Amino acid sequence: MVKISPYVAIPPIMFLGLAGLFYFGLAREDAGNLPSTMVGRDAPALLKITDLREDPAPTIDDLNTDGIKFVNFWASWCGPCRAEHPLLEAMADDGMNLIGINYKDSADNALGFLEELGDPFTKIGADTTGRTGLEWGAYGVPETFVIDGNGKVLYRHPGPLTQRVLDERIFPAIAAASE
Repeated sequence: MVKISPYVAIPPIMFLGLAGLFYFGLAREDAGNLPSTMVGRDAPALLKITDLREDPAPTIDDLNTDGIKFVNFWASWCGPCRAEHPLLEAMADDGMNLIGINYKDSADNALGFLEELGDPFTKIGADTTGRTGLEWGAYGVPETFVIDGNGKVLYRHPGPLTQRVLDERIFPAIAAASE
């Protein structure tokens, strides 16, 4: 008769315990909410932004105009950026002011992306070095900042926008700021 050591069960039990911790940690409602020091502050200047289209790149003056603006950091090489793009197009069709910042990308690839999927941006520029993204506290792409009529950051969303994010987080943040 073969005798099995009780220590054989320890690795599978440890694995299941860690897997459970990871699952519940990732399933938490706020797991994707990375803190932002920009919320409530003036939006940083767009000093390192270069022209991407024929029209001039956005400036800080574009952020200090009346109404809500969405500053969206994106790149042609970013899969989630491609996934959120139809929603950006719908937002533009609804009259929302979208300012695009193409992040660490080549102009040819960025313009090809927009030619293929459509261009929802009222203003657009390129952050080829990533310096502006750092000044804004962007963790990566896509990342969207909501700016009020005074140039203050109301909300920051890391990751692709979805209708659910707009309905449950962004629109309530805009409404709360206008009260």
